[in-house]
Amino acid sequence: QVQLVESGGGLVQPGGSLGLSCTATGLEYGIHHMGWYRQAPGKERELVARVTQTSRGMTTSYGDFVEGRFTISRDGAKDTVNLQMNSLKAMDTAVYYCYVDIMVGPRYWGKGTPVTVSS
Repeated sequence: QVQLVESGGGLVQPGGSLGLSCTATGLEYGIHHMGWYRQAPGKERELVARVTQTSRGMTTSYGDFVEGRFTISRDGAKDTVNLQMNSLKAMDTAVYYCYVDIMVGPRYWGKGTPVTVSS
């Protein structure tokens, strides 16, 4: 059974930093994409960042709103992805969902971890 376990959400002041972590277990096939989406109240889910495994190594991509504030990294040996978020803004308040796209099969989602940026 595939499970994605997220950790690291919480409350932070504007301008502060927060780190999120996600570990996938039970995967039968290799990972193609692993990363984070977020969903704010009343808004659609949007891509925050992801790591893509290619034949030439790993590449990263980010949502336009990130503007260099976030860094995603992946530990391939542990099927773990980390998201370091700096210079957080109120607009970053959302539930953050980890996801995995594997080479063969469906997309898997974590249960979500809330991030609140407020003074």
